[in-house]
This record gives sequence, structure tokens and C-alpha cells, in this order.
Amino acid sequence: MYIQQSYRNLQGGCLYLVPTPIGNLQDMTYRAVEILKEADIIAAEDTRHTKKLCHVFSIDTPLISYHEHNKLEREEHLVNRAKKGETIALVSDAGTPAISDPGADLVARFSQENLPIIPLPGANAVLTALISSGLPTDTFTFIGFLERKKKDRIASLEKLKTYGSTLIFYESPHRLKATLEDIQLVLGNRNIAFCRELTKQYETIVRGTVETVLSHVEEEGVKGECVLVVAGATELEQKEAAAEREYWWKDLSIIEHVETYINDGRTSKDAITQTAKDRELKKRDVYQSYHIDK
Repeated sequence: MYIQQSYRNLQGGCLYLVPTPIGNLQDMTYRAVEILKEADIIAAEDTRHTKKLCHVFSIDTPLISYHEHNKLEREEHLVNRAKKGETIALVSDAGTPAISDPGADLVARFSQENLPIIPLPGANAVLTALISSGLPTDTFTFIGFLERKKKDRIASLEKLKTYGSTLIFYESPHRLKATLEDIQLVLGNRNIAFCRELTKQYETIVRGTVETVLSHVEEEGVKGECVLVVAGATELEQKEAAAEREYWWKDLSIIEHVETYINDGRTSKDAITQTAKDRELKKRDVYQSYHIDK
């Protein structure tokens, strides 16, 4: 167990997680600027992008790249610097680092090394979209980007079909239409909020059903970063799904029912007992059907 008390006798190196604006530079906090100025080094997903941000706020701290393709090498380097007492500031291209971002791996590594990790609050597209959606905010599930291939995307949506919480997705403009079509196919025509270019000049938030939002996207086209906020399953949908799971065997014969359990590793005796319980039958009747009628 490791207990971190971030503001009591903090000695040695540490990792600061510093959110940066998702569009509007005025969303940069005073504290974020101060930390970036005081850090020994800034680890950035794209140093070219972060260099522009640093220029705006007169930050001259050295930059080092940290992205998906060099993260293993950079982790060693940054951890060793922190162990020597240096302060590392981690930023993503926009928003909060470690959210759909390779920075999550660096945070995990610092945690494994019992090195202090100090998070700063700030800009985040997930919460910005959620609070503007008009959908329930008491419980939500952030999914991030769905799979690129339609088959895999639909399989993921099937798993989310019974979630009662509000669902939040990231999506790229060129895959948005296909993703909306798959959401409608699998989840149904739920209420949804489509948010693009949040905090930027062309910020657009479209609220409606999946069908109406899809029509808007087809008519208007779409550019910029996209966030989809989708209503969770209703209580009725959850009950219907639970009932369907409970009677998964309804289209099977008694023999097929028993053999399904056997194929899962149960003995024939246990399989017959469970089948009888599922179907509310006497065990001897299931035994006869399986061993004699078979």
C-alpha cells in the first residue's frame, strides 16, 4: 500500500497531470500555467502542438515527446528523472491527460514505482458534453472510441445494450454516420446529444433522437472533434433483457439444454440438475429425456 499526501512534505520528483484547453485558450487555468512553468520537463503527445500553447502563455520549459510509438522508451527516461528529484508535467494534445490517451500508461508506471502523481482539474470533452446533453448525469459510462470495423463495433454496442447509465462516445467525423447507424440498429432510437467542436468558434450541440441527429448529420455534414452522449437503457428494456438472459434456453430441446451445460464443463448429473431447475421440471423427467429418449 502506498499513501500519497500530495501537499504535505512532498519531496523528490513527481508527475503532474495538467489539462490543456480543448479549443478555447481562455480555459487554461492559472495553476496549469504555473505548473508548466515550474516543471523541469513537459511530456507532450505532440510537441509541435504543445509548443504553440507554451508560446501563448510564455512557458519556456523543455518539451519531450511521449506518444503511443515511443512510450516504453520514454517511461524509463521520465521515471528515472523523477527518481532523481525532477518534476514532470504531462499534457495531451487537448483536454485531460490519460483519458483516451497514452498518458494513462505513464500514470500506471509512476503508480507502480510509488512516485507521486498530482492531478489538476481542467478542460475535458467528456464532462463538457455530458453536462450540456440534457441527459441524466447521475451515472454515466465513458466508452471512448468504438472499434473501426462494423462487426466489432456492433459487438461492443450489444454489450452496452442493457446499461442503464448514460453512454458517452468519442468519434471521428468520417466514421460518425456509420456509428450513428449502428447505435440506432443495436440500441434503438434513443435520445442523444451530438456535440462537436466544443468550446471552439463553431461549437454545435444537436439534441434529439438518434434518427433526427442522423438526418442532421446527413444533411449538414460534419467537421471537427465529435462526442456522442446517448441515453441509457430504460428500466423496461433492462427487465426485458434480463428475462431474455434468464430464458436463454427457450429455443433448445431438453437434450440440447443439457449438452450445453456439459460442453461448459459440467458433469452430466450436474447438467441434468441445472436443466431441471431452469425448466422447473422434475429431475427424473429430464434424466429420462436425456438418457432414454435421446
